[in-house]
Amino acid sequence: MEKINKKAIIAMSGGADSSVAAALLKRAGFEISGIFLKLADLPKFRESEKRAKKIAKILKIPFYVFNFEKEFKKRIVDYFLEEYRRGVTPNPCVVCNKEIKFGLLLEKALSLDADYIATGHYARTQRTKNKKQKTEFKLFKGKDKNKDQSYFLWMLSQKQLKRVLFPVGNYTRKEVEKLAKKFKLPFSGVRKSQEICFIPNTIENFLKRHIKLKKGPVVEQVHYGVKKIIGQHQGLWFYTIGQRKGIGLPGGPFYVLDKDFKKNLLIVTKNERDLYKNELVAKNINWIAGKAPDLPLKVKAKIRYRHEPAAATIHKILNTKYKILFSSPQRAITPGQSVVFYLGKELLGGGIIC
Repeated sequence: MEKINKKAIIAMSGGADSSVAAALLKRAGFEISGIFLKLADLPKFRESEKRAKKIAKILKIPFYVFNFEKEFKKRIVDYFLEEYRRGVTPNPCVVCNKEIKFGLLLEKALSLDADYIATGHYARTQRTKNKKQKTEFKLFKGKDKNKDQSYFLWMLSQKQLKRVLFPVGNYTRKEVEKLAKKFKLPFSGVRKSQEICFIPNTIENFLKRHIKLKKGPVVEQVHYGVKKIIGQHQGLWFYTIGQRKGIGLPGGPFYVLDKDFKKNLLIVTKNERDLYKNELVAKNINWIAGKAPDLPLKVKAKIRYRHEPAAATIHKILNTKYKILFSSPQRAITPGQSVVFYLGKELLGGGIIC
């Protein structure tokens, strides 16, 4: 972990990863302050704030709470609901990283004369020189393959990466747990954080509270071009491509194949092979380097967080859209989700699946 300037603000969630990250920064000689981001008025946030405050006290570092509830609701929660209303499946964590953790928090940190912000993400950065001998920041997967979180960071820019530290990126989760014991940080019985922090229970219940039901036909695709009505759905936004559980139809299993919002149809299939496709179109592409590489380009592409990166070629088809062609068919390519591109362990960038 390179140390150029010494003042850093560490986002603390009360969990092991960010707490160990804070301890590592302090050990390396940084002047650090712990920050808890209050994003919603929920019991889980109140519990996390208490733990983070306790950890900061153990580490003997200043601790502050930044209330971003209003901004979080507008930029993340409202976006999440609007995307579901549009019929796609969003990834709010990706947008939160760009807008809140590495957006608002970074702005606040710089206004307080900090040199860096740090988080407990399992990812790594590297300062390099490009062909024109200009300083460039690259983003890489974390050391721990199972915990790597670079997938959620594809929206970050050079301006942001210049000011970011990922202290646990060079450690595995087991190593982090050992370090927590070494630093005498208490984590027994602490529940692991959920992926979508602002949802109290299930996504379905959350959506039912905020989006009106709009029932419609469920149609089975028997073979290409031929469909038959076999049931009724509760609202297209409650279903995602590839879903099997919760469809509620006899004679299954059925898989969600597509959603036709114009006709309010949920299209399902019994043949799981129907879910596999060789290509996708992506929009809102962000390149970590700040500019696109020479295309077409062969990469490993990942279409969801737990998806195994697959060989693919990126082609530009419009000023704002790209086509990604896979070497082998991929299951349940889902509009609204992120597709990200790797060369080896380096994250080149990503986009939103159309």
